[in-house]
Amino acid sequence: MKISQDIRREHGGSREEVEEGMAQKSKEFAAAGNRVYLPIAD
Repeated sequence: MKISQDIRREHGGSREEVEEGMAQKSKEFAAAGNRVYLPIAD
């Protein structure tokens, strides 16, 4: 938990900022096909 607190302190961390960041990452994940493991590129 200390790591999370340090990150919030360093990079902001209001509830709204966190939710906005998570929404953005969710969109990126969906754009990548909603797959945890992506195929290896040759």
